[in-house]
Amino acid sequence: MAKPVIKIGSDRDQGAEKEDPLRAWHASHSSWLHAFLRRSLHIPATEADDIVQDTWLRVIRTSLAEVEHPRAFLSRIALNLFRDRRRRDVVRTAHHHLVLASDRDRVDAHAMTEQEAQRALEQAILDLPENIRDVFMLSRFRHMTNREVAAHLGISIKTVEWRMGKAIQLCAAKLRS
Repeated sequence: MAKPVIKIGSDRDQGAEKEDPLRAWHASHSSWLHAFLRRSLHIPATEADDIVQDTWLRVIRTSLAEVEHPRAFLSRIALNLFRDRRRRDVVRTAHHHLVLASDRDRVDAHAMTEQEAQRALEQAILDLPENIRDVFMLSRFRHMTNREVAAHLGISIKTVEWRMGKAIQLCAAKLRS
């Protein structure tokens, strides 16, 4: 993978003291971050490339001196960007389905009910607490086993099982109301 060149600005603009730590971080962690995303999220290389690039764009706006654990910091930013992409994909897909449905001359009641149910389910998932939603999304949409989810998130398998049960319980309650 070719490493992108990150230029913060000229030495006159921001000083060499900010540029050197960023270059060092990039040299030390960029390949690791790409491999981490590919391995842990099971995503294509092109998607990992985009997330890595977006991660570095966020890092540029950060004071690196305050960060004690660079890889944890980078992985958190990257995972948040991944989640944001998935949320946008869900909304985009729902919008696409709405546009297709509105283009038809006649929309039957069953199709509209099914579409409304799909949107309600998507919203119920998005409304889950983050730690429960993470487990649910990795299990159901990334098709990871409980063991893989536990290893990925650094939690026990029992916690994964409990959070999956809680996710299903909360979604079902939301859909019933």
